[in-house]
Amino acid sequence: MAPPNDPVNSIFSVPSGKDLEKFFDLSNGKFSVKGATLLTDVPTNVSFSLFSSISQSPDAPFPLLERVLSHSHKGGFLGFRKDEPSDRLMNSLGRFTGRDFLSIFRFKTWWSTMWVGNSGSDLQMETQWVLLDVPEIRSYVIIIPIIEGSFRSALHPGTDGNVMICAESGSTQVKASNFDAIAYVHASDNPYNLMKEAYGALRVHLNTFRLLEEKTSPNLVDKFGWCTWDAFYLTVEPVGVWHGVNEFVEGGVSPRFLIIDDGWQSINIDGENPNEDTKNLVLGGTQMTARLHRLDECEKFRKYIGGSMLGPDAPSFDPTKPKMLISKAIELEHAEKDRDKAIQSGVTDLSEYEGKIKSFKQELDAMFGGEESSSSGLGCRSCSCTAENYGMKAFTRDLRAKFKGLDDIYVWHALCGAWGGVKPGATHLNSKVVPCKVSPGLDGTMTDLAVVKIVEGGIGLVHPDQAGDFYDSMHSYLANVGITGVKVDVIHTLEYISDEFGGRVDLAKAYYKGLSSSLSKNFKGSGLISSMQQCNDFFFLGTDQISMGRVGDDFWFQDPNGDPMGVYWLQGVHMIHCAYNSMWMGQIIQPDWDMFQSDHLCAKFHAGSRAICGGPVYVSDSVGGHDFDLIKKLVYPDGTIPKCQYFALPTRDCLFKNPLFDQKTILKIWNFNKYGGVIGAFNCQGAGWDPKEQRIKGYSECYKPTSCSVHVRDIEWDQKIEAAQMGEAEEHAVYLSEAEELHLTTPKSDAIQVTIQPSTFEIFSFVPVEKLGPTLKFAPIGLTNMFNNGGSLQELEYIKSGTEMNVKIKVKGGGKFLSYSSRSPKKSHLNGAEVAFEWFAGGKLALNLPWVEEAGGISDVVFLF
Repeated sequence: MAPPNDPVNSIFSVPSGKDLEKFFDLSNGKFSVKGATLLTDVPTNVSFSLFSSISQSPDAPFPLLERVLSHSHKGGFLGFRKDEPSDRLMNSLGRFTGRDFLSIFRFKTWWSTMWVGNSGSDLQMETQWVLLDVPEIRSYVIIIPIIEGSFRSALHPGTDGNVMICAESGSTQVKASNFDAIAYVHASDNPYNLMKEAYGALRVHLNTFRLLEEKTSPNLVDKFGWCTWDAFYLTVEPVGVWHGVNEFVEGGVSPRFLIIDDGWQSINIDGENPNEDTKNLVLGGTQMTARLHRLDECEKFRKYIGGSMLGPDAPSFDPTKPKMLISKAIELEHAEKDRDKAIQSGVTDLSEYEGKIKSFKQELDAMFGGEESSSSGLGCRSCSCTAENYGMKAFTRDLRAKFKGLDDIYVWHALCGAWGGVKPGATHLNSKVVPCKVSPGLDGTMTDLAVVKIVEGGIGLVHPDQAGDFYDSMHSYLANVGITGVKVDVIHTLEYISDEFGGRVDLAKAYYKGLSSSLSKNFKGSGLISSMQQCNDFFFLGTDQISMGRVGDDFWFQDPNGDPMGVYWLQGVHMIHCAYNSMWMGQIIQPDWDMFQSDHLCAKFHAGSRAICGGPVYVSDSVGGHDFDLIKKLVYPDGTIPKCQYFALPTRDCLFKNPLFDQKTILKIWNFNKYGGVIGAFNCQGAGWDPKEQRIKGYSECYKPTSCSVHVRDIEWDQKIEAAQMGEAEEHAVYLSEAEELHLTTPKSDAIQVTIQPSTFEIFSFVPVEKLGPTLKFAPIGLTNMFNNGGSLQELEYIKSGTEMNVKIKVKGGGKFLSYSSRSPKKSHLNGAEVAFEWFAGGKLALNLPWVEEAGGISDVVFLF
């Protein structure tokens, strides 16, 4: 380890001409980059070491390793030493004030979001990284707490501007006092390059995870799907799922993937019959102390008889039934909360509360009406039923027989099996209930029902030595019955139960190794969506194989704490989570912006963001609760989507602002299409984190129209090699999807000014204008009936033949195709036949395109000039 406050000379070969010694400097209590002071009052027990002096030779692909080494002079490690070893150590890294920062912190155990400020004391607990603006050298610097040995770290606020680092093992038996590389520091003049370079360096240094560029994303990444969660919650069963998929097909959009969420597993609660499923569960929360008592599907799904839904006498489904059950379960939940509040306030006579609870439970049981035991009239297993003809295997086979485009069927499970893990003695696995211990670092997070319930019941943990057997036992069975992937949820529970298993790092390594091996064996190496995982432990230890994950909290259709305006403001909060988390998570996994409901009051707001997020589009509509007109602005009839080429990120002018409650900042996100760039501007003002109350709440004074400016330079064209040339165009056509306006703009033009109403948006599609002659300029926009117009453009070719100029375009989708053309074409051809078109003096050139199923929805468009 380097002596305190003394840089280490590089022992690696580095590019010549770099003044490595002076890029960073830690001396006299100051830590600086290129002469700009970042931290003052740095304790003498803090050290800094250059990247090349710490990192070992990894198994990274040579091009990646070469790229990382070429930037190694811009990064290094902070460490510290203490006199006494401990399992949890806190140390200042120095202090800063008056410098803008952007950070990501955990506001729940599982979920992270952005925070801005200008002092070390403004940081929140459990900060995963902090990005500092250093305008005096036109640069940015990031500090990332990482993993060293058996310890993981996070940043915390200190007094008087101090930045505290907390290193913890998660086990009272695992202690240390000295750290050489407990945080990584990196500098760059471009914040987007900075994230790539920093996480590339950590991939090489830690050698425990891989970048997204090294992995294959799941098949569903460019498709449309349906998740059962908000439609049914825990009441999900085969007949309802079948009718749900069928409604989408009949509505003109075929789901290409289905996620059967929580509610399909065989779980029961301690004290009940250990061989039977717990009955009549409805809401999330009621199942959180339950454990797996077998590794296959629950009785509702086991009793499905093959062919039941294919014949003329297929069971019907009442779409009001789940809604009534959910409504009654909410009444019960509120009655239980009222009782708990009464207990906390000292009430001793609880008879009135208990009476209400008993009444609601009886009403709920009556509404189920023995349904679970009869499985909606599907019959039961008998000796004449073979294993091939009942249960999940028969159900998935029937789904695929009926719905030919259904490529993938995923199911949900918690990292430990169920929320409460695996019941001891119920399977061949060695599991035991381990009490939960929440780290003090999570004291600053929101009150969370899931945490309360998990702590209440403990977790039935399969011994880490059997983690591989555990996942393979579940997943090999699922793969055999037609399941092609899993949504793994409740991921960050291991830190609660790691004390006797070598700490959180070692326990996580064992579990993620088993999960990764099973993923490779059973689900083609990529069939997994990670969720409730937004902490550095997971990203640094669990993503060697996992290539996709959620970047936001759950979609909440209303505020669970009762604010009636939450139905609006929670949606903007969700977008902020997704956009800013993608800055770091997108380096490692494909960002997934989660589902939403198409008939929600803010469904269009969500749809606009999903259209350009660069990931899959999926909804969680109730049966009978769809807005197909809205869905068709996102999805082609064949269930594919006009997906962007990258993952959406906040624009540079949003990085150190608060688009949630500063009353002035619009969230702007940028992305690329094959032949242009796109910016989405979303008014998310109206809610956000309250550090004092430690919760996300509404700020009604901020929920109002807000203005912003949009410029072609807001798109970071250099972030994708294929896009760089488009950004150098002398002129761009820009189409505003909501205003239905077409403009021309240049890099020297004034920015476009817009005012956006609360919970609404505008999407700007920028396409380079091609000069095809002295008076002819052309730019294809795309289908204006799709939110992401430019995503419909598949191929573009300009052909000059003598005095004629032809523009050939392949377009996917049906609807109104728009281009900019400075003059009218002589003719237009569609799929080889001459067709009429409309041209307007302002340059709009329009043509109606059909959806031709036989051609995969692709139209060949030719304009002749």
